[in-house]
This record gives sequence, C-alpha cells and structure tokens, in this order.
Amino acid sequence: MKTDTTPHVLITGGAGYIGSLLTGVFLQQGWSVTVVDDLLFGGASLLGYWHHPQFRFAKGDVCDPAVLRASAEGIAVGDLPPAHFDAVVHLAAIVGFPACQMVGPQVAWRYNFEGTKRVFAAADAARVGRLIFASTYSNYGLSPDGTPVTEESPLNPQSLYAETKVAAEQFLRDQTAGATTIPVLFRFATLFGISPRTRFDLIINQFVLEAITRRKLIIYQRGYARSFVHVRDVCDAILLGLMAPPATINRQIFNVGSDEGNYTKDEIVALVQRYVTGTIVEYKDLTFGGDMRDIRVSFAKIREQLGFRPRISVEEGIREVAGVLLNGVIKDALDSQYRNAQFIVQ
Repeated sequence: MKTDTTPHVLITGGAGYIGSLLTGVFLQQGWSVTVVDDLLFGGASLLGYWHHPQFRFAKGDVCDPAVLRASAEGIAVGDLPPAHFDAVVHLAAIVGFPACQMVGPQVAWRYNFEGTKRVFAAADAARVGRLIFASTYSNYGLSPDGTPVTEESPLNPQSLYAETKVAAEQFLRDQTAGATTIPVLFRFATLFGISPRTRFDLIINQFVLEAITRRKLIIYQRGYARSFVHVRDVCDAILLGLMAPPATINRQIFNVGSDEGNYTKDEIVALVQRYVTGTIVEYKDLTFGGDMRDIRVSFAKIREQLGFRPRISVEEGIREVAGVLLNGVIKDALDSQYRNAQFIVQ
C-alpha cells in the first residue's frame, strides 16, 4: 500500500526531446519522477535533475522483459526497487519516418507497437491509474479536400512510423476495455522549440538551423500545410491529461496543438527570414516515399474538453531557436545527437 502522498510518474524515453523537458516540469510541480531510457542519444539532458531527491533513473530498453517488472509492490524499473506509480507517460519509440526506415520494419514495430503493449501491460498489472501515449498527427496522412481533420477523421498513414503508431492506438482503444489503467492517446502536431535535448530534424527547428549555418533553405512540397506545437505546450497538455476526470479521457484521442499553429511551409519560411536576415530560399520539386503530410488539424476537442490552450506561438518559437543558436548556446547542433536520422528539408 502506497503511503507517500507525493504523486509518482514513470516516463519512458525520458531523456529525449519531450521527456527531458517534461521531467523538469513534473519535478517543479512536486511529483516524483522515474525515467527509463536506453540513452541512444546519451543522457546529458538529465544531468540537471540528477541530484534532485525526487528523481530516479534506470537505463534500459522497455521492450526487454527484465526492465519493467510489475508485482504487488508496484513496478520495478531496471535495478531500481519497485515503486507505486500514479501515471505512466509512454514516450519511448523510434520517432519519425527517417529513423524507422533506418532501423527497418522489424525494429520499428518492436519498439513502437510491441513496446507499447508491454508498457501498458506492466502499468495495468501494477494498477497504475492512467497512461499517456505519445502518438502523432502523421496518422492522418494527406487531407483530400483541405478540411481540417478531427479525431474522427479517417486515418491514411503514409509511412512506417505512422503505421506503427496507428496499430498501437488501435490496441489501446480496442483491447483495454475494463483495464485498471486508463489509456489517453495524444496525437501531437509537429513539435518545435528548445528542450534539454533539442531536436533539429523537426521542420521549424531545422529551418532555423539551416538558415543560420548555411544562409540557404532548399524547400520541397512548398505549398503543403502542417500543424505545429511547442514542446513546452505539449508538456502542459500531458499534465492536463493526467488531471482530467477519468470519464473525460478514458481511451480518448486528442489532437494536441492549436488552430493558430496551422501553417504552410511558405509561411514558416517567411517567418524564418524575418529573424535570420539574408536567408536565400530555393524551391525544388521532389517526390519521395516519406511521411507526406498536407493537412490542417482541428484542435477543438482538447480545447473544449481539457481546456488546453498553447501559450507559445510559432513566431516566438522561431525567435527562441534563433536566439539559442546565434548566441552559441548549442554549439554542435549539426552533430548527430540532435537528429533522429540524416534529414532532408521537406
């Protein structure tokens, strides 16, 4: 029986782009945090929390049966003693279509689908209250008529990455009825902004980096529209998902972003040029078998049911990323640790 009243969260993939920022947000809110991560990109993003009395870390692959072991005492994570968790935030995954293509279908499905089932099973066996699952609006693919997609719109995944996420969503929605753990499914828009492990394979961060380091952007699919949300706002959405009444969020899907975050690539380029003067833009035609997205997204559901309203605009995020790079705060942003895979400006 848990006697400590401090809420405790388990974050899988907690050393990554979202998780490394989310860890600090939870600690600031008075939570205890246990992070499990295999440290594919290192663990420097967690050093600021290392000596926090409410932070624990275990190195490990969530697909390994020895890493998450549920029992009556809670969940044992790696070599850490069992603990009772109030929530699990499942971020661990092979993220993005380039990374999934690089590791291949077998590995991508193992991490993104089988890993999700394993994490949920451990949470449910340990009677964890709820699990936040990080999904993606890539699941929608291309919008045939330009109408903003909602959580009820048909899914048309265009990549291996999206296929694995769709399958994981279907498992959480269709095969968890009656479980103790309540799954909540968040389809994140394209993220941007600075975190302890900033990624530069995301379109806004990437455009700013390219403009500053090369003074040139080569743009493909120039008219395509996408939706964007700041990584800090995603952390706020996760907190809301953990505080909402169970009936509101049980096995529910929420698009995470705002209507103000819908932009075309041309509009993003214009904003980047405003903050990185002298940037030359070259447009090219290219067709490739990647994660093709040309959609606008409706975020009415998360706004109306969870009260989610992002605080950081795309323009503020561009200014933030530019400021960090121009001031040399991240000196090695071209290094592989800041990318999930070799990228192309899409």
